Amino acid sequence: MRSRDDVERVRRLVDAGHNDCAIAQRTGIPRTTVRAWRVACHGDKPLPSDACPRCGDAEALPRGAYAYLLGLYLGDGHIVAMRRVWRLSVYLDERYPGIIEAARDAIAAVVPGNAVATYQRIGCVAVSAYWKHWPCVFPQHGPGRKHERAIVLQPWQRHLVAAHPRELLRGLVHSDGWRGTNRVTVRGRRYAYPRYNFDNRSDDVRAIFCDACDALGVEWRRMSATTISVARRASVGQLDEFVGPKR
Repeated sequence: MRSRDDVERVRRLVDAGHNDCAIAQRTGIPRTTVRAWRVACHGDKPLPSDACPRCGDAEALPRGAYAYLLGLYLGDGHIVAMRRVWRLSVYLDERYPGIIEAARDAIAAVVPGNAVATYQRIGCVAVSAYWKHWPCVFPQHGPGRKHERAIVLQPWQRHLVAAHPRELLRGLVHSDGWRGTNRVTVRGRRYAYPRYNFDNRSDDVRAIFCDACDALGVEWRRMSATTISVARRASVGQLDEFVGPKR
């Protein structure tokens, strides 16, 4: 017997525009039950199709490309509902054409056959694609800003990124990270050394970054309320193997 709280949670997710499959993944409630509750509350109102070749079978996702795109999405990605489809947009600094191209490639790998477009914005470029199932593959989508709500990876996502922490970190750094030179003066002597910073206002997203670092043995420390720093030489060297300066 399901509780009234379960019903209310499903109702709120339906009202927010999530489809049956995405709701089932987020709540652990069978998809058939979710559909029955939706019909009871809203009638048989069509929602985006839940016959998803991706959300029903995570093994079908290109894992490396998905882990990288997940990092980009958690940093600077945004999903909006259009009339009959969803649009994913990732906003990237226009100074780094290499990252823009990598984002295009990752989206194209996750949704092969769909058009991937770029749009110039003030100081940035939006890389976008339309697809029915963006909320299925990114169940972190929801109303409000990411730092104002819980961002929790689903079990299938944790399993996937555990096998590809490098790609996840690369996406996170490319969206909300920085690799540069830190300059300090100690007892009159000047020192300069490379360092990575990752800055995000969401406690959950920062935790995802730190967990991926831990999986690789990359040492990090909290630099401020919103910033994680990687400054030890060996750890910077590890990140340099697959991230490096933005280009």
